[in-house]
Amino acid sequence: MTDLLSIAPRDKAEILAQALPYIRKFHGKTMVIKYGGNAMTDPALQADFAEDVVLLKLVGMNPVVVHGGGPQIETALNRLGKKGQFIQGMRVTDAETMEVVEWVLAGEVQQDIVGLINQAGGKAVGLTGRDGGMIRARKLKMVDSKDPSIEHDVGQVGDIVSIDPSVVKALQDDAFIPVISPIGFGENNESYNINADVVASKLAEVLKAEKLMLLTNTPGVLDKAGNLLTDLTARRIDELFADGTISGGMLPKIAGALDAAKAGVNAVHIIDGRVPHAMLLEILTEQAYGTMIRSH
Repeated sequence: MTDLLSIAPRDKAEILAQALPYIRKFHGKTMVIKYGGNAMTDPALQADFAEDVVLLKLVGMNPVVVHGGGPQIETALNRLGKKGQFIQGMRVTDAETMEVVEWVLAGEVQQDIVGLINQAGGKAVGLTGRDGGMIRARKLKMVDSKDPSIEHDVGQVGDIVSIDPSVVKALQDDAFIPVISPIGFGENNESYNINADVVASKLAEVLKAEKLMLLTNTPGVLDKAGNLLTDLTARRIDELFADGTISGGMLPKIAGALDAAKAGVNAVHIIDGRVPHAMLLEILTEQAYGTMIRSH
């Protein structure tokens, strides 16, 4: 890590000037950011993330944050003596687990992020899918990946029916930064736990976002040999699904990212949340950090 103080003023000016075309290009554009993994639990990275979000807002972009909270949910369930159970990368969510999910995501995690962004000089507002009737959901029907005749019951895990982004747009227009917990509601007002990558992808579609950025704990999508794949097309992704290169928690992430790309989100990036200021590097420099997904 270069000591920032040792950078000559002229070089600093050069660095800032290089960001100018990107600031101009993305001014007024919406950036949907899925925030999760290590970036969320390491205090230094948390501060970097909050600064990045505030800077993007100040230079005229519209960041929208959707957060996960897997590790925090796991910790809370363990305290209650409950064991987390997963089927095909999705958390099985009974009524008691759903209560824990709601208070961890919408209470603890969301408010921590709102506080961090506000501390960095932004004006963040926490929302769940209930606010403004944003995320309507129904029970997810999970078909077995090997045998389509088997359906798994994963409890109160939701599938998005529709997203009404009007509350997000209203906040954006008023200089606020929305921070969204991935919880939806059903027709009988029941709560649903929805995969945060899926929520971020769908939200990017309905907001017609310029970019969708998914912060993860890996350098991006890796091939079988562990090399980073910097650029993926829909066809290549299908091949990687078929040969098992993409599996587990990466499945919903990539599937959602691809849907967003196909639905007109200009660029979808899976970036390494462990790199300080990874988001700024991705948006404001030529250098690609992670994997970019394109529809064709």
